[in-house]
Amino acid sequence: MTDIAKGALGGAWTLLVGWILPTALNLAVVLFTVLPSLQELDIFERLLPETDGGMGLLLTMGSLLIGLVGNACQNPLYRLLEGYLLWPASAYAAGCRRNRRIRMQLADRLTVLRLERRQENQGGLSTEATAQLARVLSQPRVARAASLDRRRTATQRALLREELARYPVAEDQIAPTRLGNAIRRFEEYGWDRYQLDTQLLWNELTGTVPDQIRRQVDLARVSVDFFVALLYGHAAVCALALFAMATSHSDRPLLLVTTIVLAALIPVWYRSAVTATDEWAAAVRAMVNVGRKPLAASLGLALPQTLAAERDMWRMVSRLSRIPYHERAAALDRYRTAETGDPEENSCS
Repeated sequence: MTDIAKGALGGAWTLLVGWILPTALNLAVVLFTVLPSLQELDIFERLLPETDGGMGLLLTMGSLLIGLVGNACQNPLYRLLEGYLLWPASAYAAGCRRNRRIRMQLADRLTVLRLERRQENQGGLSTEATAQLARVLSQPRVARAASLDRRRTATQRALLREELARYPVAEDQIAPTRLGNAIRRFEEYGWDRYQLDTQLLWNELTGTVPDQIRRQVDLARVSVDFFVALLYGHAAVCALALFAMATSHSDRPLLLVTTIVLAALIPVWYRSAVTATDEWAAAVRAMVNVGRKPLAASLGLALPQTLAAERDMWRMVSRLSRIPYHERAAALDRYRTAETGDPEENSCS
């Protein structure tokens, strides 16, 4: 019962902070700045309560309902911001090219800083390193950025490494948006390191890792959910404010200021959502690193002694879950354990 209560409270907390709270903030802006200007319309006049208690009840119920709907629709909401949903093919390709260019420039800037630091500490570079430094600095954009990077502090240079770390390792995994890349980097972490397709085996993985690690993943995502919900709510409020200005002649200066302020905050919340994925990525990395062994045990497998053999094992497990069975899948037998039944019972016996 204690575990059930903890799970329920944890789920309620993530829902409350991630979706209901930002919905309440946006709905409060609507009730106090936009909705009074729409009293001339019958439908909005009926919605607007006459007492303070009715206003509080409307705010509470509206936040709960809209927050629950947003939580239920979070998958398409995320996919739209990641660039996977409703994006034309040309826009998708252009976004991917742009992010590949940004990622390459960040990598080149860090390469310049690394080689110049080595040159200063060692008194020179090898012929190959010298040619690499000259080749990178031959790019005008990198050369201009490098002149500014040389004056950066160690902390500021670390921020450059953080920006580069928000991109996937594999170039073919680049997404058209910054949020898409920030999320994609830890979605492909298990495959890049261990050939473990965590997207395919997510339920199996979360079902076997320790509760504390699974809890960390849920809490880390709350911050991203909060900014995503705030972003979409601001966009909806801006649209409603523009509609109010078009249909009403009262409070237009207030509506205009509300629209401008909220529109200016939308990119701020987007950037905040991208930054908040750092903790989410760290939690998923911990889940993959720590959860591999219990996942293998729950599947009746034993982790090999070498990393190359482990990558081969997870590659076959991922393929077995993704495509229909083939006789080649029998190669997985060499990693199967002789134990059967409950692993805890076997360990006790």
